[in-house]
Amino acid sequence: MLLKRHQNGAPFIVAARIGELALAGDREGVAVWKSVAASMEQIMRTHQGTAN
Repeated sequence: MLLKRHQNGAPFIVAARIGELALAGDREGVAVWKSVAASMEQIMRTHQGTAN
């Protein structure tokens, strides 16, 4: 959903959320969003590979 809604801006949204959670001291939330970031990166790489 993040990728559909924000497209190339999605990584910035995820990074901002990780930063917010880190500042709030929410280690568990940071871990969850880092997992989201890793999955999103994999999806984006796969998509780029098929777009060429």
